[in-house]
Amino acid sequence: EQCYNAQLAVDMESLLIVATNPVQAANDKQQIEPMLNVLKPIAQMLGKPETIVADTGFYSETNINLCAASGINAMIAVKREEHHPDPMARYTEPPPCKDDATPLEAMHHTLQTMEGRALYAQRKCTVEPVIGIVKSVMGFRQFSLRGLINVRGELNLVALACNLKRMFVLMGSLKVANA
Repeated sequence: EQCYNAQLAVDMESLLIVATNPVQAANDKQQIEPMLNVLKPIAQMLGKPETIVADTGFYSETNINLCAASGINAMIAVKREEHHPDPMARYTEPPPCKDDATPLEAMHHTLQTMEGRALYAQRKCTVEPVIGIVKSVMGFRQFSLRGLINVRGELNLVALACNLKRMFVLMGSLKVANA
């Protein structure tokens, strides 16, 4: 039985899928480096990503160091956070990060700041809805083809269809704004 894990890179402003990378690994921990390699050649056209925001499945010191070496801020959740944190913790800033902090320590600090929490919270409004649209609205829940090359093509077609649907919505909002 062949199984595939679809990796997507989604632009937080437009909600467009900018890169795909299907893999045959169930675990996401080793998928930051391949996605960075996919994003590298398209950076000249779209611009270099400033930040990668990912859930706890991608968390590892190696991934954070890879992002830092690429000049990209990593915002990868360390663990599941409780739903209702202490109000004082929610509205206060942590003490400043030390000057000689490692990329891992700097990311931990940034995730505790109000700005970092707000940026990470946007993940729930960007990547997750795009995945939901692909699954629920477009009805794509499994690959029809077999073989990694075929699956890559199928995932790219799904991303293209999703992006066309999104661009149609974006164009409609531009017409309303110009009216």
